[in-house]
Amino acid sequence: MANVLFVCLHNAGRSQMSQALFQRAADGRHRAQSAGTTPAHAVHPEVVEVMREVALDLSDRRPRKLTAELAAGADVMVTMGCGDECPYFPGKRYIDWDLPDPRGGPLDDVRELRDEIEARVTALVDELDRQQAAVRGHPSI
Repeated sequence: MANVLFVCLHNAGRSQMSQALFQRAADGRHRAQSAGTTPAHAVHPEVVEVMREVALDLSDRRPRKLTAELAAGADVMVTMGCGDECPYFPGKRYIDWDLPDPRGGPLDDVRELRDEIEARVTALVDELDRQQAAVRGHPSI
C-alpha cells in the first residue's frame, strides 16, 4: 500500500481535492493525506461547492501544515504550486503537478481544475496499482 502526500501552499484547494479524489479512486488500496506550507483557515468555498457536485464533502476538512512527520510517512509527494516553499525530504519520490490555485476563481474554472486533478489522480492510482501488483509477482492488472 502506497502513502501519498499532496502538498500545495494553503492546503485549501488543489491538495484537498487531490486527497479526496485519490481516496475515492484508490478505494482503500492506497492512502492519501494533504498539507500546505502555509495553511489557510478553511478550504476555499468554491472548492467545497464543486466537490459536492461529485458527491465529496470537504466542508469539515481543515487545512494543516506540512511537517517532517507527515513527509516521513509518505512514499510519494505530489507538489502543486508551492515552488521553492515546498521543502525537500530525501528518499521520497516527487511528482510536481503544475496546477493553478482555484481560490476566488469562477466555478467553471474550478470544475475544470477538479476534472484535471481527477484524471491525474486516476492515472497515479493505476500506476501505484501496477507497481503493487509487480511487487506481489503479478505482471500487471
